[in-house]
Amino acid sequence: MTAQQISDAELAREPAAHWTGVAYEALIAYTRAQQAEKGYTQPQFWLLRNLSVNDISPDGEGMTLPELRQAMTSYVRPEDDLAAEAEVLLARGWLTRDAEDRLWLAAEGEQARVDLARNAPAIRAALHEGINDADYATTVKVLQRLIRNAGGTVA
Repeated sequence: MTAQQISDAELAREPAAHWTGVAYEALIAYTRAQQAEKGYTQPQFWLLRNLSVNDISPDGEGMTLPELRQAMTSYVRPEDDLAAEAEVLLARGWLTRDAEDRLWLAAEGEQARVDLARNAPAIRAALHEGINDADYATTVKVLQRLIRNAGGTVA
């Protein structure tokens, strides 16, 4: 039986954890494939964002790889090799490394971050195709309620 053949009553009995897991994997795979087509990886973009005072970094100060890993703990995946990803960015001249092994965002890296961020709206639009904003908002609210019901916190 396909998902289209399942009634709303049957769908209501489906396990949320299964579907959120399937959705997570599909969304990450799609996003990463789109980014790879543009010549970068999601972890590379995260490194740039976490080092940019114009984005996630509160002060624009350099960070070590363990500090960056800690900062990204809620979204970095086990298979993400931040050291290897940083080496690519260092080779591109988007990051620099100081004597204390801290990574710093170079001017070229800040421009790359701005340029790469321009890809996000197209990725979002493709993923949201056929989903109106009201349905999406309802879905997020339901997921937040499930999280709270499970004892989690919603940021």
